Amino acid sequence: MPLEVVVLAAGQGKRMRSALPKVLQPLGGRPLLAHVLETARALGARRPIVVHGHGAEAVRAAFGDTDVQWVLQPQQLGTGHAVQQALPHLAADAQVLILYADVPLARVATLTRLLEAAGDGVALLTTELDDPRGYGRIVRTGAGRVQRIVEEKDASNDERAIREVNAGLMALGGRRLAGWLAKLGNRNAQNEYYLTDVVAFAVKEGVPVTAVKVEDPLEVAGVNSKRELAMLERALQRREAERLLDAGVSLADPARIDVRGTLECASDVAIDVNCVFEGRVRLGDGVRIGPNCVLRNVTVGAGSEVHAFSHLEDSDIGERCRVGPYARLRPGASLADEVHIGNFVEVKASRLGHASKANHLSYIGDAELGARVNVGAGTITCNYDGAAKNRTVIEDDCFIGSDTTLVAPVRIARGSYIGAGSTINKDTPEGQLTVARARQVSIPGWKPPKKKA
Repeated sequence: MPLEVVVLAAGQGKRMRSALPKVLQPLGGRPLLAHVLETARALGARRPIVVHGHGAEAVRAAFGDTDVQWVLQPQQLGTGHAVQQALPHLAADAQVLILYADVPLARVATLTRLLEAAGDGVALLTTELDDPRGYGRIVRTGAGRVQRIVEEKDASNDERAIREVNAGLMALGGRRLAGWLAKLGNRNAQNEYYLTDVVAFAVKEGVPVTAVKVEDPLEVAGVNSKRELAMLERALQRREAERLLDAGVSLADPARIDVRGTLECASDVAIDVNCVFEGRVRLGDGVRIGPNCVLRNVTVGAGSEVHAFSHLEDSDIGERCRVGPYARLRPGASLADEVHIGNFVEVKASRLGHASKANHLSYIGDAELGARVNVGAGTITCNYDGAAKNRTVIEDDCFIGSDTTLVAPVRIARGSYIGAGSTINKDTPEGQLTVARARQVSIPGWKPPKKKA
């Protein structure tokens, strides 16, 4: 039986107090809807159907290259009405799974259980809450069978005391769903078409209804406010920390790591506190990441170390490198094996060859460094002339003295030595010492200016 997944994503999310549509609010560095679509694909959905409404253009634009069937719900008249909009795109012989874009942490294993429990009937996820306010309650018969779901605004006092609540996620057959959707009415406190009414229809027709209870309420928690979003962010990060620990990664404090994308770690990786990983990050065998580092779209080779307070973005680091502390690698930085980038060194759109070093207070931009180059403290490549970027080439085995200015375009030939304090704007000869300084002058009788009384 084919699987169809319908994702309800039309809500405005007024309580978020944000111009950004609720389904685009970030969780773990990605929109809420992205997490649900990823889960749908992991379950083998043919093509997820997303029912959207508020901020429709922005939502579609955020997923422009994603294989999704977009269905517009111009008026938000309830969850049942939302699924009615998707009905023309559902195969009658399919099993239908209904998910919510603002319920992002449901696990694939849990949803697989839900699909298996549905069989020829209906299955829904439930959980128990100490404070069930705001949720639909699961009303059962004296024998414990699910009888119906009652929304809080329509519930009696006794029904509001029920702690088992509907998580909203549901699985059932497409043909039955179509028949029940046609029967929905809006005679309730909200004047909306409730999807949950199909449970009562199923019971009336003798179709089995199975409740799959989730032990962790956060797995099926919805997001309606920034407070709830922050709570799920911590839950997501705890889940990610547990995954890393189970994979053998050493975390100095599992409560102080943020993964806002994908983090892949080989063996014997160690990560200190307050590190943030964004986009796609890969860490090789034995990599050490010091405290308070940010890595975004970075690959770090085996045996390399990134020391405290370093910021790395769109960069590739070879094996046995040392970066930081307080280093910055900007987009296009590429380090070969055994390269050292020290404190307060910035590298942008540059490649450094094997065993080259820039240990202190330097800027290397739009440059090509060969092997075994030593860059002295305070060296900068002047790569911008006000109109275009120009490249600096430093060949193998060069020594660049401290406080050197390299005015691009310029080539420092193999084996060159550059005297400290030089400004170099012409290519240098191979294997020679080049010094470019103004003549030193002392001015007799000069006195420093004094402040006025």
